[in-house]
Amino acid sequence: MANIKQKIRLDYNNMMSEAIGEQGFTKKDFAAVEDRVDFAVNYFNEKAGTGFMGWTKLHDEQDAIVADIITAANEVRANFKNFVVLGIGGSALGPTSVFQALCHMRHNEITATRRKGAPKFYVEDNVDPERMIALLQTISLKDTCFNVITKSGSTSETMTQYLVIKNELEKAGLDPKTHIITTTSANSGNLIKISQAEGYKTFYIPDGVGGRFSELCPVGLLPAAVLGIDIAGLLEGAKFMYELCTQSENNSNMALTAAKLQYIAMNKGKNISVMMPYADGLKYISDWYSQLWGESLGKNKLMDGTPCNMGQTPVKALGVTDQHSQIQLYAEGPFDKVITFIAVDKYRKKVVIPQGCDEFPNVNFLCGHTMNELIVAERNATEYAVTKAGKLNHTIFLPVINEFTIGQLLMFFELKTAYCGFMLNIDPFDQPGVEEGKNATYALLGRPGYEEKQRELNAGNKKYKKYMM
Repeated sequence: MANIKQKIRLDYNNMMSEAIGEQGFTKKDFAAVEDRVDFAVNYFNEKAGTGFMGWTKLHDEQDAIVADIITAANEVRANFKNFVVLGIGGSALGPTSVFQALCHMRHNEITATRRKGAPKFYVEDNVDPERMIALLQTISLKDTCFNVITKSGSTSETMTQYLVIKNELEKAGLDPKTHIITTTSANSGNLIKISQAEGYKTFYIPDGVGGRFSELCPVGLLPAAVLGIDIAGLLEGAKFMYELCTQSENNSNMALTAAKLQYIAMNKGKNISVMMPYADGLKYISDWYSQLWGESLGKNKLMDGTPCNMGQTPVKALGVTDQHSQIQLYAEGPFDKVITFIAVDKYRKKVVIPQGCDEFPNVNFLCGHTMNELIVAERNATEYAVTKAGKLNHTIFLPVINEFTIGQLLMFFELKTAYCGFMLNIDPFDQPGVEEGKNATYALLGRPGYEEKQRELNAGNKKYKKYMM
């Protein structure tokens, strides 16, 4: 297979009883879930490409869109010094995670020459007023292109940001049409109507692609292309992983295996999923994963409507940093977690630790080694410590961090999430809990049509002074 040497790998030795003893899984555990695994695979194969599983076709059906994105990205790079994403949820987490993984760690602080012509990049994913003011005090509006991303076109946070930015552009005597690109649904919602009325350049989010599965459509591809990231390489990696998993036998499907491990773990009461990459470039992959895993699997109804309280809480960590803040809990705390380490075989840079501190042997021993050796040793040591403590853990290996491997990693997690959702017999693509909060916000701010929700809030939000201090 093409690029097989850059295939990401899964090592789940430390999920098994041979490695960690009593808490580990056995052949009996795997045999007990085979019916659910078979159901998940068959259901996935039946539904792929339909409904909200449109994300399974993104790597194959976007040639014309990619060409349009690259053209637009080149225009942005030629005309603007800053590129700002206005979005929240997957519209922000996806672009942020890929930016952090594939661009210079100090992207906004280095020169335009070292950025190879890419603009400075900002993702505004909140409505804290201080944050908006800070952005406006940092950028020059005339040098900035804004990408407004919301599929529904009614996301309160994103549309608030849009209204503020449009107003600021007009106050500065600038034409919003030349500074705003929108990414939204082609067929419904407010933003497409606004875009058509205002004449904004617009990219479309396919109907069958939800926010947390949207990084490999224009939601993520446009910001990536503006930054100079090879978006064809991302899609190639995603396609490689998709075909690797869906065209293999069940026992060779690494995404299915990862889902099965988490499903067994949940059945055993392991209700926390820790994601711990050992690379700063992958730090925000944990944030993206947290939304994907938590929002997809946290449900209170099975597919047939039977009440349940399902899900596994995602926790973000970063190696080596969080060895000094969380590993004490993971090693000696309760047996309620599954830890996923992400390792990198070959870091893109190498730093040799110079000679010094000769009079201090417990410092000098580091000299002559590299920071690369140190971070790998730290990961191996942490894996050993939690394994010795009998805690479930497994490792995903990336040969190197590049567009091809990041595309694989994104697809791997998306496949794993879908498979696990089907094993749990829940819909991993809806988000009724999120919608309830959105509807309450609309009611509190007086959106027409939400008067009944306002009355419900008024009746159910009573506060007792005796419980306030």
